[in-house]
Amino acid sequence: MSEGRDSMRGMGVSVAVCERMVRRLPGVEERDAGSWVSYKVGGKGFGFLWERTGTIGLKATHSEQAALVAERPDVFEVQFTTESFGWVVVYLDGIDADELAELIFEAWRLTAPEQLAEKIAGPAELCG
Repeated sequence: MSEGRDSMRGMGVSVAVCERMVRRLPGVEERDAGSWVSYKVGGKGFGFLWERTGTIGLKATHSEQAALVAERPDVFEVQFTTESFGWVVVYLDGIDADELAELIFEAWRLTAPEQLAEKIAGPAELCG
């Protein structure tokens, strides 16, 4: 763990809490691939969870990916970029539940069919 990440102690979200957040979203399809779990909605991916590393990769806009990584490189890193989206790795031990809920909700919303996206008001519904 880097020195910057050591200073983040006391903050963080467990893998179990992260999983509960994702499972509260309508229409989520979960697939255990052995070393990671993939999350899809409407047959399209929006996240990948790695329990061993305590990280989740989430779909984001290109601008959101760039802003997150530039602002807090000890918590976020570029996973990969496609023509349409930028994916970001989130270190769960460096983020609070409210911010993670926002990122998970946004990744899901970018992917979910419109009729599903209307079934949930926002990220606050993922916490609790």
